[in-house]
Amino acid sequence: SGWRFLPCGVFPEGLHLQRQLARHLQKEAQSQHNNSEFTEDQKKTIAKIATCLELRSAALQSTQSQDEFKLEDLKKLEPILKNILTYNKEFPFDVQPVPLRKILAPGEEEHLEFEEDDEEGGAGAGSPDSFPARVPGTLLPRLPSEPGMTLLTINIEKIGLKDAGQCIDPYITVSVKDLNGIDLTPVQDTPVALRKEDTYVHFNVDIEIQKHVEKLTKGAAIFFEFKHYKPKKRFTSTKCFAFMEMDEIKPGAIVIELYKKPTDFKRKKLQLLTKKPLYLHLHQTLHKE
Repeated sequence: SGWRFLPCGVFPEGLHLQRQLARHLQKEAQSQHNNSEFTEDQKKTIAKIATCLELRSAALQSTQSQDEFKLEDLKKLEPILKNILTYNKEFPFDVQPVPLRKILAPGEEEHLEFEEDDEEGGAGAGSPDSFPARVPGTLLPRLPSEPGMTLLTINIEKIGLKDAGQCIDPYITVSVKDLNGIDLTPVQDTPVALRKEDTYVHFNVDIEIQKHVEKLTKGAAIFFEFKHYKPKKRFTSTKCFAFMEMDEIKPGAIVIELYKKPTDFKRKKLQLLTKKPLYLHLHQTLHKE
């Protein structure tokens, strides 16, 4: 197959090249059984290497450098990739294969899933993705402060779900939309959740809202879409969503309700996900100059 184009030396240390290689490896890892020269285990390893490359390219873009993926980490992967056909040790990093995201147009995903769940949601009013393509787990740094302006950090602590333990590669997409469902800021995805237990998926991740609170339009809302990977369908699906309106922006803990998909950005036909007391747990911090 045409994937042996790797230089025998090192992984490329450049954003564009790493992304390209990551995508190439993801495709290889997801190729259908019959035409692939790799076993399922080898494909899993290749997919994990792709995840590491994504982490490294996210680290190259990030300004926070405490626990990011370093160049020397990347170097540990070279012998694995070179000897992929014989490699049988434990993978050196605790990462999950990132599913090759099929980027579905708004509404498309719901049709694909219709036969599966007995969930019927409101009309999802998706907005065109007018911001650059993104990799799961690319969170943006806090904006520079401006005198008299407030910035909002939201810590996503955990989400309560009855089948939390069974979700594969769960993450949350955070977006800020106006009343027409149009994006007011770039969309951000959290990394895959830290851990899962019976009824909770734990994230403990900070999201920096990419607009000063004072500049958010009246009627805007911050949306949280909980997504997970469906191996049978080979794509990532939205399981449920929650949102926070402008009058709920205040410092401290907040617990918000979960609604059935499809995500209704216009907030017209909302249906609670469950009668059980399961919620999205957040903590807000306001920064003012």
